[in-house]
Amino acid sequence: MKNFEERLEHLEKLGEQVRRSDIPLSDAIAAFEEGVKLARTLEKELEKIESRIEILVNGDDIRVEKPELELFGIPTSGF
Repeated sequence: MKNFEERLEHLEKLGEQVRRSDIPLSDAIAAFEEGVKLARTLEKELEKIESRIEILVNGDDIRVEKPELELFGIPTSGF
């Protein structure tokens, strides 16, 4: 698997490819679809990194909220 920076660079190249006017529409759509998928995975990875940084900076001061499981008919009294 490529590292974050390599995948970000690939996303930028896909963006450049989509903006070109000399490629077939089908190629532009394929590059766009790949870019959207890649952007979503990079965003998720960034969220994980941000969470890790928050924990490192704030230590145990972060309050983790309990999930609202009543929405699924599961009582939360045992949590």
